[in-house]
Amino acid sequence: MRALIIDDEPLSLDYFQRLLREQPGVELAGKFTDPHKALAAAGEVQPDVVFLDIEMPEISGIELAKAIQQRAPQAKIVFVTAYREYAVQAFELNATDYLLKPIRKDRLEKTLERLRLDQTQNTAPPKPQDRIGQVCCFSSLQFRLESSGKLIEAKWRTARTKELFAVLLHHRRKPIRKDYILELIWPDTDPAKSVAQLYSTIYQIRKLADKIGLPLAIHNQANSYIMELQGIPIDAENWESDLLALSPLSQATLNQHLEVLDRYSGDYLGEEDYLWAEGERERLRALWLHQASAIGAFLKDNGQPTAALALYRTIQERHPYMEDTHFMLMQLYASLGARNKVTTCYEKLVKMVREEYETEPSAQIQTWYEAWQRQTIRS
Repeated sequence: MRALIIDDEPLSLDYFQRLLREQPGVELAGKFTDPHKALAAAGEVQPDVVFLDIEMPEISGIELAKAIQQRAPQAKIVFVTAYREYAVQAFELNATDYLLKPIRKDRLEKTLERLRLDQTQNTAPPKPQDRIGQVCCFSSLQFRLESSGKLIEAKWRTARTKELFAVLLHHRRKPIRKDYILELIWPDTDPAKSVAQLYSTIYQIRKLADKIGLPLAIHNQANSYIMELQGIPIDAENWESDLLALSPLSQATLNQHLEVLDRYSGDYLGEEDYLWAEGERERLRALWLHQASAIGAFLKDNGQPTAALALYRTIQERHPYMEDTHFMLMQLYASLGARNKVTTCYEKLVKMVREEYETEPSAQIQTWYEAWQRQTIRS
């Protein structure tokens, strides 16, 4: 492992050099107090890791790290600082770690162990079956493998890591302000601590994305973040596009309409129950309901009551408080001669409207049910 160390204090450099020499497998490729010489050396040496002091006199360590990453993209950055509050900025640049001065030998060893692990993972041959081919938002947040199509759930470090990824995904391709994120995910946390947690969580998302084979980019723009999925599709987005592109419903296109409808496997992030996603959740639910109702009516009007019945049952499961759905089920059961089902469905409707709306079924439904009862008795 080739290393560069950069610090404007010669004594600190010498001390750090002695520590590194005691570590097996580490080659010190250069030490610098001059940031310009260090930058030039990084381009020539192409180090595996750069230990960089944040508090540099001519140029900040943060700015120097950005320049080094352009010259040596594979180099891992480990910030060194005497001030803990500066250390959190390390994660803005996807830094591997940070060390607090005075540097302890055991802490340095942990950092080197992490670097060796990253190096091993990065040099291992890629596994095409591990690449993510789709991000799935219906029902729960999952990922679909490109080759096998198998669904996997990522092992998020914390629930807030998962939620921050979901927030960035929800606002993909457009900036989302950091203060909005902090208020959304860390509303009751001390501001200084919440900023540190935000930077750390962004770092964890990047690390997880690398691990599961999800090629995303999270850009830091002024006071905002913006996430790009590098062309990886999202099931909810594709579903809506395919739904809107369908040809008019007919017997010839019925199977296409049913196939698209079936791909709606659950509400948008429904299992996650994020309040901020409720607007999008309801919008997509409304699209599904409109499509399902249209297909159900088509099946009923074209002599396919059994298929229509199955679809309206699904509608009732997802939208249990819709009076029209209960009425449609009653009519379908009646057409199939299922008398007990009609009665049960009407009684269920009466109970629902009384409990939920403190009223009675509409006059139209009551009139239809009474007429059906009289006809049933005569027959």
